[in-house]
Amino acid sequence: MSKTACVSAPSSPSSLPTPSPCPPARPVPSFPPLRVGRGGDRLRRAVRRRRRAASAGLAVLAAALAVVGGTEAQASRGAAPPEVKPPPAPVRWVSAPVRIADAATVRLLRSGDRVDVVAAERAGPPRVVAAGARVVEVPEPEKGVGDGGALVVLSAPRDTARALVGAGAVARLAVTLC
Repeated sequence: MSKTACVSAPSSPSSLPTPSPCPPARPVPSFPPLRVGRGGDRLRRAVRRRRRAASAGLAVLAAALAVVGGTEAQASRGAAPPEVKPPPAPVRWVSAPVRIADAATVRLLRSGDRVDVVAAERAGPPRVVAAGARVVEVPEPEKGVGDGGALVVLSAPRDTARALVGAGAVARLAVTLC
């Protein structure tokens, strides 16, 4: 099979056209110019987004370095470094048996509940003695005790437990569930 090029121009003006394996030439129809999408604009937008992301990342990095390296920068300028405070001492929680005035309220409590203990005195308004104390145990009610309330064992910080026991001696105590 031989390959021939399609040439439509005759070799001389007087010669007759020779048969060719190519189809006859057709006129090109008129059409509006093609507009290909905004590819160049898309590339510019992608580059801008990358620049914004890079500058945002650099800003976050600079802020982190300013926070972390701030004391070193102050020390290099001759400023005294800030005092490092020791961590607070751990709070020691202790158990305190407390008599609550309303025995029916104590029957609602379960081990693990959080309660606020309120002291009601005759001379003044009620005050919160302990906030967020944890119920450790609810002993069985004593038989033969009238309206003397009910006992509950609460876990609270040592100072709060001391205040609970003291308030129980001079005021009627009530609890609210947290």
